[in-house]
Amino acid sequence: MGRLAAYTAVAAVLAGCGGSTPADEAFLTRAERTEYRETSSYADVVDFLERAAASDASVHYSTYGYTNEGRALPLAVVGDIEDPGPASVRASGRTVVYLQGNIHGGEVCGKEALQMLLRDLLAGRHREWRESMVLLIAPIYNADGNERVSLTNRGRQHGPIGGMGQRPNVQGYDLNRDHMKLDSPEARSVARLFSEYDPHVAIDLHTTNGTRHAYHLTYSPPLHPNTSAEIDGFLREGLLPHVTGEIRAKYGWENYYYGNASARGGDARGWYTFDHRPRFNNNYLGLRNRIGILSEAYAYASFEERVLSTLYFVEEILDYVHEHADEVRRIVADADAAGVVGDSLALRAVPERSAAPVDILMGATVEEAHPLTGRPLLLRRDTQYVEPMYEFGTFAPTLRERVPRAYLIPAGLEEVLTRLAAHGIALEPAEATPLDVAAFRIDSVRTAERPFQGRNEQSLFGRYEPGRVTPAPGDMWARADQPLGRLLFSLLEPQSDDGFANWGFLADRLRAGELYPILRVPGS
Repeated sequence: MGRLAAYTAVAAVLAGCGGSTPADEAFLTRAERTEYRETSSYADVVDFLERAAASDASVHYSTYGYTNEGRALPLAVVGDIEDPGPASVRASGRTVVYLQGNIHGGEVCGKEALQMLLRDLLAGRHREWRESMVLLIAPIYNADGNERVSLTNRGRQHGPIGGMGQRPNVQGYDLNRDHMKLDSPEARSVARLFSEYDPHVAIDLHTTNGTRHAYHLTYSPPLHPNTSAEIDGFLREGLLPHVTGEIRAKYGWENYYYGNASARGGDARGWYTFDHRPRFNNNYLGLRNRIGILSEAYAYASFEERVLSTLYFVEEILDYVHEHADEVRRIVADADAAGVVGDSLALRAVPERSAAPVDILMGATVEEAHPLTGRPLLLRRDTQYVEPMYEFGTFAPTLRERVPRAYLIPAGLEEVLTRLAAHGIALEPAEATPLDVAAFRIDSVRTAERPFQGRNEQSLFGRYEPGRVTPAPGDMWARADQPLGRLLFSLLEPQSDDGFANWGFLADRLRAGELYPILRVPGS
């Protein structure tokens, strides 16, 4: 079967009708054109999106920022709107969904799947989505890393055999660890997109390796304990089980919560998810009161299967969001309106064990030789067996603090103020009026010996004590009763495991016996 005929057969299944359209023929991806030997370059993606916009009035080409090397980050805004600007999208009243591929330059299945999704929209499929949604399609987030193609990147991942990009950006940063500190222009660009377009739902598309399991794709909701309980429930009790069932019924492929089978701390083997901290995209989105979803296609499936499993996953999510569009907007609005002042929220957390073992589908791989390098590649075998084990898929707080009414930030902390603004957090000048505050007295500071992502992380220990101050000229308020109050709390609390203090932004001011320079203004 030829390339176009192969795609047409798949498209016919998806669309429930036979035959191809001009869009199918004109918008084959580079992966399809090369029978999945190669992946799209930055120029390929930009060309694809620009041609899509030129061919359909509902597709608008735009950009949302720049990479470290100055590449404009391409964005296709799809919907019945006047223009691709944030104001037009927000004014539409529709549910806004952000779809992101290639945060890691070697994990390319999302980049290809999103182009295929856009091609399907051009061909007239999924017309019903336009009634309720505007899609923000960003196939190539780590554009600089994507261009660092090597045949040896991503080790034993099964293709593309023509090579793929590198994991970090050109600064050496993992962009999926940069959502809190914002050290990269890419992370600042996407934070601005989140503030300006304000999507209700965001899906971050990856490829995973590690445990030889039997899932074509694994996924995760936001994992931070401070995520809105209604967002967590919508995903864990509604969307994710539904999508899993639909993919099983339609394609016979199994999906499940992200994890790796391992033994930690002397315990028996368990199914462990990754990390709760908001440096990760889906967790960060949860603290922004948004429905964040992580997708991880299985690295040892063939490249074509990884692309298709990602495409199917995104399609089923969009179907579900379309059917529940009003509920999605309500959940997000309620989370924004819910006050967190006075709430006891988590600063640190540890994995939480499930009440009983769960059945995990384990699999196997067969080793093949890369046809050009001779290096070993792993290909999934179509086999599975059940291994019961405890699941560590949620997190329990180990340290809590109550959310204050506001934080008082000294004028001298320009870097902190600049990064808060980059996150979209509202700031306002503090009046020169005496006020009662709580100040954190530092007992000790523990600094990591080795840098991580360019910074030596720090942990603070101490206690709050009452005080009274008069704000100086240039000091700023950050009120916790704003929609981004959960994020603000994690960024500014001295003992937060992913805040500005943790990332070393205040290192020259943190000494035992002294006060943390950012003060809390207690709630009334």
